[in-house]
Amino acid sequence: MEAHKGKKEMQTDAAYISPTICSICNPVSHCGVDAYVKDGEIVRIKGTKHAHNNGSLCIKGAAGLDYVYHADRIKTPLVRTGDRGDGSFKSVSWKEALDLISMRLNAVKAETGPESVAFYAGYPKWMRPFLKRLAHSFGSPNYLSESSCCSSAAKLASSLNYGSGTIPEIGKSKCLLVWSRNPFHSNPPRSKGLLAARKKGMKIIEVGPLVTPLTSHADIHLRIRPGTSGALALALGHVIIKENLHDLDFIEKWTTGFNAYNNLVQKFPPETAEKITGVSASLIIEAARLFAKTKPSAILSGASPTVHHTNGVQNHRAITALIGLTGNFDIPGGNHVGLPGYLYVSNGITTREANYTQSRDWSQMPPRIGEKEHPVWTHFIPEAHSMVLPFQIQSQSPYPVKAMLAFGLNHRMWPGSDFLLKSINKLDFIVGIDLFMTDTIKFADVILPACSSFERSELKFYPEKRIIWTRPAIKPLGQSRSDADIIFDLAKTLAPDDELMQQGYKASVNWMLKPSGFTVDDLKNYPKGMVVENIPIPSYRKYEKNGFNTLSGKMEFVSTVLSDQGFDSLPTYKEPLLSPISTPGYAEIFPLILTTGARLPYFIHSRTYRISRLRKFQPDPLAEINPVDAKKRGILQNDWIILSTDRGGIRVRAALTRTVPPGVINMYHGRAEADVNILIDPDYRDPISGFPGFKSLLCQVKKVIA
Repeated sequence: MEAHKGKKEMQTDAAYISPTICSICNPVSHCGVDAYVKDGEIVRIKGTKHAHNNGSLCIKGAAGLDYVYHADRIKTPLVRTGDRGDGSFKSVSWKEALDLISMRLNAVKAETGPESVAFYAGYPKWMRPFLKRLAHSFGSPNYLSESSCCSSAAKLASSLNYGSGTIPEIGKSKCLLVWSRNPFHSNPPRSKGLLAARKKGMKIIEVGPLVTPLTSHADIHLRIRPGTSGALALALGHVIIKENLHDLDFIEKWTTGFNAYNNLVQKFPPETAEKITGVSASLIIEAARLFAKTKPSAILSGASPTVHHTNGVQNHRAITALIGLTGNFDIPGGNHVGLPGYLYVSNGITTREANYTQSRDWSQMPPRIGEKEHPVWTHFIPEAHSMVLPFQIQSQSPYPVKAMLAFGLNHRMWPGSDFLLKSINKLDFIVGIDLFMTDTIKFADVILPACSSFERSELKFYPEKRIIWTRPAIKPLGQSRSDADIIFDLAKTLAPDDELMQQGYKASVNWMLKPSGFTVDDLKNYPKGMVVENIPIPSYRKYEKNGFNTLSGKMEFVSTVLSDQGFDSLPTYKEPLLSPISTPGYAEIFPLILTTGARLPYFIHSRTYRISRLRKFQPDPLAEINPVDAKKRGILQNDWIILSTDRGGIRVRAALTRTVPPGVINMYHGRAEADVNILIDPDYRDPISGFPGFKSLLCQVKKVIA
């Protein structure tokens, strides 16, 4: 392997440049940043010119200074002095805080077992390998994360079909089926590569109910009713098989259950799917032909939009089945299987992350939270289930949960967000680690101040074969500390028998990096990151040598794992639990489909609402409504309206727009003053994955009469 050094620090008249990264959003798209530092303070930030973001920053990243130096930053450890939630705390020393945490968590372990302590990782995600190891070395199976409502259900669905997730090789694809993904807002660096491929002739088929910035670049837009992806995917399969566009050689040699799948798709001709999805039969046929005839083709789906439905797993299985059906699995330009990398990023460089995080086998610990309720999810995802956490706190079955160590906990990520908050309030002891004094962390007994990516060192992989060990651009503000430092400090008393954790942060990273041949000290020589060349390119069609990581060793149109747990073995389509078709009586009261959680370029969950110059782009909470539906209700642009379900209502402004189809309300989540997730029942979830049905339920809107 060879590497190219980045530029050393550059001196300017005003400041020196310290290269680092922005970690406001997801770890797949953390952009490189040049931080201009003068007198120990960052005075300017710019995008780093490397292959990932090529010098650019999104609007959230450009507001990085506002984020780092925000007045809400927590500067010292705090201990609660008043009632939970009232914000009454006193400053204490780090030693006092850590001693108190260790005493209380070890006391819970002694009284009711280590499983009674939950370890949670929200945002950011970079500390997850270390927190999971801490949980298991402590003896608790209950490491949880926001992945319980993010990317893991899509991975689960793909694994049911293929034994693994897949990655579209966009640079070599001739046709890309983009299913419920808006890279312009969720991953701007990826949108550049997508548009470059489009310019070279790649065809784009977009699927989703909303008009997005991608729509104008798409050859076809299949504008579905929310929650009906499965019906559309089965209809596409129907056309592909009927017109003999499927890959018969791949199907005969490498799949099982095709005949049963074929019988299923025969029930979904385009005319039937049109009645379900709202997409015309002629457009379904056109899209099926374009995808199947244009070789190679690939599918790019969102991390969670296809699975944020009560029928989400089966919908996503039907979508990903199209990859194998057309012979586009693990081929150049199709959907290939990447090697394990680091922290969700596969770039050809191998690590031992999975071995590091699982320091104790599941058989050596009690059952995880959610194991009984969602055994299929538990089979594939090596975590406890966050969405089940509030229910187990309430029921104390099969065992009580008494305490929680939580990094970046945000109750607004749960359906029935008030239910989560009420549930954690029942815990005996809560530790919250965060940058800001959030509405959730106010319920903690002890608060520890974390620092931003500008104030710490971390390991970062990029898809473009780049690795970086970042270094702090500035010292941590106040007494804040790196999440990793906090975890390893706690490990001294919570996991004293874990020899590797006792060696510290750097030793743990080096242990994971060993297969790569690099060490932290090697990476320190490349402040802008190391571009690693001559990495052996993973072969295509690996299944020809190794088979598929499924029970049959083949792609499974019919899943034994599902049937063994009492679910449909085929990717059968069922209506969302709440829809105009499945609950017509309910729809008379709540006639509009509510979909939530779409991305905006300037907000990411709840984190950047506090930044005033970003909030000015949307100062009030908005619900998007089609002008047709607004007119029926006498609603004008910017009117205050009540958006309601049978759980209550929230007051928001109406944004009249044709980006949402008639009959649909699109509401952005994370607003403190209008938390849309409070309108969703806590148990409105997919029975297979346990994922919330954020993107297909029913609601009503009414104009507020002054």
